[in-house]
Amino acid sequence: MNGSQENPEDNCSNSVASQHGDDGEDDSSFRHGAGEDDSSSHCGAGEDHPYQQMDLMSPALEEKHVEVTMLESNLHFPPDFQSRLRQSTFSDSSTSLKFPLNNNSGETNNLQEDFEIYIFVKAGIDGESIGNCPFSQRLFMILWLKGVVFNVTTVDLKRKPADLHNLAPGTHPPFLTFNGEVKTDVNKIEEFLEEILAPPKYPKLAAKHRESNTAGIDIFSKFSAYIKNTKQQDNAALERGLVKALKKLDDYLRTPLPEEIDANSTEEEKVSKRKFLDGDDLTLADCNLLPKLHVVKIVAKKYRNFEFPTEMTGLWRYLKNAYARDEFTNTCAADKEIEQAYADVAKRLSKS
Repeated sequence: MNGSQENPEDNCSNSVASQHGDDGEDDSSFRHGAGEDDSSSHCGAGEDHPYQQMDLMSPALEEKHVEVTMLESNLHFPPDFQSRLRQSTFSDSSTSLKFPLNNNSGETNNLQEDFEIYIFVKAGIDGESIGNCPFSQRLFMILWLKGVVFNVTTVDLKRKPADLHNLAPGTHPPFLTFNGEVKTDVNKIEEFLEEILAPPKYPKLAAKHRESNTAGIDIFSKFSAYIKNTKQQDNAALERGLVKALKKLDDYLRTPLPEEIDANSTEEEKVSKRKFLDGDDLTLADCNLLPKLHVVKIVAKKYRNFEFPTEMTGLWRYLKNAYARDEFTNTCAADKEIEQAYADVAKRLSKS
């Protein structure tokens, strides 16, 4: 490994000792910056500003907008989105976009502008677009699902902007400011948002079933061991461990939830048809699991030529439904960004 690079799986906000919450998941090796190379996040000597911003606007709420920090090329726009470019006030090379922000039913989101919310996330390799950071995406998805107006700023850590240091000394993204108050612990931010942005004005995102929060609990510790292994003779066993963890998730997704079971049905066995972990709506459990599951899918294919088994129909149904949601696909880092982030983490196999 290049001596100028940090161990990307240790590259974590020092304000978050462990991001797995109460579900027992061992994410200590899968921090918010896992796989990222800070040294490659430099956006170039000619760039004057570490922040890049983009405006998103609902056509029915022209006075309200969501500012999101990403390059146009790094966004996965749905076909019906009509984007309009204008020059950004931050730097000559950045762009600001305004486009209709619709939900997946084609209806305009009822955006609320009751609070001043800013989320700061780690920039990608180019120093501008969104970097590989499952925990940033987790918060991004939660805010989007809540339907509030919020601002997202990508931060190029190599440039160590003074205003970021003054705002949250010693803290790495992701973090959030809510009406001027800085919040740095991802789990506590999630709890805070669920409490403050509550019904009837905002949707409840907590899962109804406790088991949904622990689904996929050991996938990432298995993935980490698998992808960092250097010994050819250990590869098969580590791969089986990952497959076993994925199978447990697949089993949960295939097993019907209590509300799916018809007490009057004569069928002895039934397979769940739900879209997500806890039903047909995205919940906090999905916001936690999906960003990491996406990284596993991309990285394992790239560096181990491993793909999720086709017979895991529950898992593939889950992913298909997730990729159909703007809240997920539009907050994912580009595949190449994720692959590059793990370039020095994924170890080559050898017989020695």
